[in-house]
Amino acid sequence: MSDPRRADARPWFREDPDGLLCTHVEGDLSEDAASALAAACQRINESGRDVLMLCDARRMGTVPAPTRKAMADGFRPVRFIAIAVFGASFTVRVITTLATKSIQILNRKAYPVEFFETEA
Repeated sequence: MSDPRRADARPWFREDPDGLLCTHVEGDLSEDAASALAAACQRINESGRDVLMLCDARRMGTVPAPTRKAMADGFRPVRFIAIAVFGASFTVRVITTLATKSIQILNRKAYPVEFFETEA
C-alpha cells in the first residue's frame, strides 16, 4: 500500500466568523505552512476573538525541528480557547502535545488540547 501523504504539506485553512479555524494538512508540515497557520490565528486574535482550532491530521506527516520552532514563535502571542485534533498518528500527537505545552508555559495560560480518532 502506498503512503497517501504528499512529500510537502498542503495546508488548507478555513476561518469561520466566530473564531473557529479549521485546518487540514497533507504531508510533512513546512515552516511556511506553520507560519501561515500562525498568521491566520493572529488575524483572528487581532479581530478581538480567541481561537478555537479544529485540525484534521489524518494525512499529516512529520513536523521537523525548524517547523516546531516557527510554530512556537508564531503561536506565542495567540490566545486559544481550545485545540481539537482528529486522526493524528502517535508521533503527531506527541509532537503536538509537547509544542502546545511549551507555548502554554511561555504564555502562562493553559487551554485544552484534545485528540480524537475521528471527526464525528
